[in-house]
Formats: sequence, structure tokens, C-alpha cells
Amino acid sequence: MASMQVTVIGCAGSFPGPDSPASCYLLEAEGFRLVMDFGNGALGVLQRFAELYGIDAICLSHLHADHCVDLGSYWVARQYAPDGPQPSIPVYGPRGTAERVAGFGGEGTDAILARFSCCELAPGTREIGPFRITADHVNHPVETFGFRVEHDGWRLAYSADTGESEALVRLAEGADLLMCEASFLEGPDLRPDLHLTARQAAEHATRAGVGRLLLTHLVPWNERDRTLAEASAAYRGSLSLATSGLVLGPGAPG
Repeated sequence: MASMQVTVIGCAGSFPGPDSPASCYLLEAEGFRLVMDFGNGALGVLQRFAELYGIDAICLSHLHADHCVDLGSYWVARQYAPDGPQPSIPVYGPRGTAERVAGFGGEGTDAILARFSCCELAPGTREIGPFRITADHVNHPVETFGFRVEHDGWRLAYSADTGESEALVRLAEGADLLMCEASFLEGPDLRPDLHLTARQAAEHATRAGVGRLLLTHLVPWNERDRTLAEASAAYRGSLSLATSGLVLGPGAPG
């Protein structure tokens, strides 16, 4: 696969919904598979789109459970494979990633590091496989990174979890696709510096001049039609809601 494509594995916000795991995205280009976030329920659905041991690297935006807890299950799959433990793969994440994964199953950090080579993220740009990835801190109660991913002229931005954020606008500037969280609907007493409303997500997309906006991190109890309507009032480009199994990008089928 020369061109890049992204598959939505999970897009439910805060906890899995009836039709989707929590946050998880599969990025593919040139035969390389990068998993971005690994929330509740993601490992099962991921196997519909990639071989269990066919993942080349993992990148975590932050260490809240709905973005990383299934990494504990994936460690079990790689540690106790029928043919013996699988080789270590790189896991890029915030400070404390190995300790966080160890806590999911009661394993020691050394055991986690035998299967996952944890690499601490920092703001800036690096190469992960064929992808050029720029990370920056976004606005969430724990250390959280948003990402810009570039390959062969195609540009993807991912908000992760964030409140209103100038860093997100910078990461998404001119992107072909912005996958942006829309956890909240408009209403009184919204907590600041935690998540975006659908309207705020749309405003960020408009300011960044993105080509397409895909709303993600959709909390299961919110009405999808209302989420879409609130975003439509602030963004006039191509707009849709994420669904598990959706494939996007210049390398997408059809």
C-alpha cells in the first residue's frame, strides 16, 4: 500500500458504545501498520482489519483508560502467543506509559518492556515508519498529545481529548482530514479545559482550514443527529460522524 489510509477501529467517547469500542485508529502505508490509541474493546475489532501480530508500532495520545486500556490485553496476546513471546514493538506515549500498562494486569514494568519498547513522547516531529508525525500538548487534565500525520502529501490531524486548544489549530492547519473529538453538546455548566462540544470542534476545523472534518470520541448517550447539527452550524466543509469500520484517506478502497 503506497498511499496512506486510516481505519476507525473505535470512536466511542469515555467508554465503549453498543456499536463501537473506545478510541482506536489504524493507520497504514507502505505495508506499515500504526495503531493510534488503544481504548476499551479495541483489540477485538482491530483483528477484523489487521493480523494480531501484524502491528508495527503503537502511539498513545494519553493514559486515560478509554485510550490505552486494551494495550494490557495486547501485551497478554504478545507475551503468551502459541509460538512463544512475540518480538518487542515500539510504543510511543506520555511519561509513565510502561507503568500504566503494568498496572492493568498486575505485571511488573520489566515484563511490559520485554514486549513493548516504550518511547516517551515530547512536542516535536519524528518519523514512525513511513509517517511523519508531529505531536503537541493539547488541553486535557492529564498530559495529552494531539497529532499531525503526514505521508506522501496527505495530511491527517487527530485531536485526541482536548478542550479548546490553539495547539490543535496549529496541528490541523491545512490538513486534508481532521479527526476531532466532539464529546459535549451545547448546554449550561460545561466544564472547561476537558473536552470540545461539536460546535467547538467545528470552529477549530474552520480556523485550521481543513478539507474534511470527522467528529470522533462520541459519547454513547449523546444524540448523533444533534452532534452533527451543532457542528454544521460552524463548519461548511465536508462533515461526518465517525463509525467503527470507516476507512478514509487516499489509499482507501474506492
